[in-house]
Amino acid sequence: MQYLQLIIGSLLVSLPFCRPGATEDQMWAAGKLMRDVCLPKFPKITTEIADGIQKGILPDDKDAKCYINCVMEMMQTMKKGKFMVESTLKQVELLMPESYKASYRKGISECKDAAVGIKNNCDAAHAQLTCFRSKIEIFVFP
Repeated sequence: MQYLQLIIGSLLVSLPFCRPGATEDQMWAAGKLMRDVCLPKFPKITTEIADGIQKGILPDDKDAKCYINCVMEMMQTMKKGKFMVESTLKQVELLMPESYKASYRKGISECKDAAVGIKNNCDAAHAQLTCFRSKIEIFVFP
């Protein structure tokens, strides 16, 4: 796990030196690393379910919600059920192609309070992603 975090960290640190933002291929490669860490933790989440989540089909069950939370914590957008606005904005700048950024900035602003008051970490991540799906024009998730 620490090795994978080191790889992801290295990608995040090196991307800004390449160019502002990332290419779509780089974005999906970083997302695949996160997905590959979280999928084995939730054996009830099949590749088909994860592919559906990637397309915006968000199941309302504990395992799916906790898988979403795992990915969002790896992306540094959620931490202990709290949405990390500043960290999320940094991730957008580093990992998203330019064509995605305006829509994501707007969606982040509109969804910043989506998880406020939700005590369960998995429910909070699900609520946050549900808001993103409804507010962000070009929805992507690993």
